[in-house]
Amino acid sequence: MTRTRSLASGLLTLSAAAVLALASAGGASAAPAPSDGKANPSVASVTVDAGGSADYWTPERMRSAVTGDTLAGKALERGNRSSALLVEKGKPATTKGTKGKPTIAKSEDPVSHTGKVFFTLGGANYVCSGNAVTSANRSTVATAGHCVNEGPGAYATNFIFVPEYENGNAPYGKWAAKALYAPTQWVNNGDMTYDTGFAVVAPDSNGDLLTDVVGGSGTAFNQARGLTYTSYGYPAAAPFNGETLWSCTGKATADPNNPQFATQGIPCDMTGGSSGGPWFIGVGSDGVQNSINSYGYNGSPVMYGPYWGSVIQDTFKRAAKS
Repeated sequence: MTRTRSLASGLLTLSAAAVLALASAGGASAAPAPSDGKANPSVASVTVDAGGSADYWTPERMRSAVTGDTLAGKALERGNRSSALLVEKGKPATTKGTKGKPTIAKSEDPVSHTGKVFFTLGGANYVCSGNAVTSANRSTVATAGHCVNEGPGAYATNFIFVPEYENGNAPYGKWAAKALYAPTQWVNNGDMTYDTGFAVVAPDSNGDLLTDVVGGSGTAFNQARGLTYTSYGYPAAAPFNGETLWSCTGKATADPNNPQFATQGIPCDMTGGSSGGPWFIGVGSDGVQNSINSYGYNGSPVMYGPYWGSVIQDTFKRAAKS
């Protein structure tokens, strides 16, 4: 059987960070409800309380947040996908080619519209990556579906986006989500084909909107396969530490192990924590976003991302105009 490394950025490794129980107040309350099924049957969403989320995320909680790859793994297990066997907890997913060293991923300077995502699910605190995208509401963040909803299961609470995060610094502050969106196929079934989510964040304390402050990436859907991409993320599992931004660049190829996912992969050895990080068409962070870090396989330095087709496009449109 194929062994997958659950990434929160792909089916990758679990970091050694402790799981924090949600013991204090201030967590966002969510009442999951599907979007208008008649108008957009492919989109599910939930409104969350943004109040208190930024204060909840103290530096200590950020440092100890668990990488979200474990959530992708649980989604696969719930989905009964026997062809994908997750890496065991505590056993790092290194590769023969890199021997655990970041020889494929490249260290990057911070990017204003790319950052880390922090959230709570099931009483535990998690971390992923995300990217601000251009939208009508000027407040939309793209990330992985498993960083928004368990797939299937509960939606995230205490969800914040920290753009241009680096070594604990948050030059643009913490942006709390007020609504979360994901394809119904992810929310109902945890289908890796649709592992993408969008968060709509509230204005900052000055009343400014996200992309007015940090900028944002354009988006593209239903593009040709086999393009060259640059992916970005904050890998936290060894040999990385989650404190700085990394990237990988390469030509996309289909997943030969689970073709039913219809995903594409590029050469990349980023680990857990990079989940949800953006894939830009071309080389560099100035291109349009066309996927996210979703999963990878233990022993293979390849990162896979979902194909952004019409379903994910509908999800984005619904979030962008909210």
